[in-house]
Amino acid sequence: MTYQDRRDLYQQIEEERDSKVVAYVTGDRPGLETAIESDAVDIFADHLDKIRVVPRISLILYTRGGDPHAAQSIANLLKAFCDEFEVIVPSKCHSAGTLICLGADTIVMTKQSTLGPIDPSVNTTLNPVTPGSAFPNTVPIAVEDINGFIEQARAVMPGEPMDKVFDRLAKSVHPLVLGRAFRTRAQIRMLGDQLLSTHIADREAINRTLDFLCSKSGSHDYTINRREASNDLRLPVTHPSWDEYAVIRRLLRSFCDELELTTPIDPSRVLAGASKASYSYSCGLIESVCLGSHAFTAEGNIWALRTSMEDGTIEERIVDRRKHTTWRLTDGR
Repeated sequence: MTYQDRRDLYQQIEEERDSKVVAYVTGDRPGLETAIESDAVDIFADHLDKIRVVPRISLILYTRGGDPHAAQSIANLLKAFCDEFEVIVPSKCHSAGTLICLGADTIVMTKQSTLGPIDPSVNTTLNPVTPGSAFPNTVPIAVEDINGFIEQARAVMPGEPMDKVFDRLAKSVHPLVLGRAFRTRAQIRMLGDQLLSTHIADREAINRTLDFLCSKSGSHDYTINRREASNDLRLPVTHPSWDEYAVIRRLLRSFCDELELTTPIDPSRVLAGASKASYSYSCGLIESVCLGSHAFTAEGNIWALRTSMEDGTIEERIVDRRKHTTWRLTDGR
């Protein structure tokens, strides 16, 4: 299914919900994961300039998370272009994606939809690199995992000086990454509070929701289904109609097919027997009926490096040189 096919589905949702649709997908394809980042804000602005100010905007959002500040910027930008802002969740909408949902007047969730804690992960060029990965991907560091390590160290080694605990931690995670993680932990609650306060007046309800999403869920991987989101967290969750549900499911399958979300990167398949090959992958999408389809594209070269060992064996490793990643208008109106 191409963008042109999805465009017809977007139009169906627009007619059903009397809204204008923007879709945002950050891919979680194994080995080629992407995330919500600040570079998407300008692309959203281009789409919204075409849409103009309307009564309602429906954001179709599939993501495992990303930069919380970018998430807040995207949510606030969307709210500036409409009177009513809603998020439609086809499947995964975790971490920074859930943060965007906190700013929505309505969250449309299917039976498969899941939100997640907003305790953030930090991912910079200084993060540890994925072990054994042919592609140069860094490992995101969850802020609550750092706190979990410190709390466990206090419980297991009650007499251990904290400077030694931090020294041990800093040997695995760069000190600048740790500093950013602790700073981000404080900021995330502030961002969540700001977004919830735009449409919820009950201060106690806001605090309960943030307590759970920021720390009390116990794990960054904890998933929140629509019943828990509605009944326990008191978020403004609604169900799609059966016709809407069918369209949302078709869109999800199309996203999965276009970005090959369930297919891990296979370097041997890229090389196809050659010693060197170039690649170009679509890793994310921002789409609307009014402007078209922007794809977040990763391009580079990959080759097999063979080394003769002293024992006569040949050791082969895959080398990846990513040239660039960028947003491109691949199918415009």
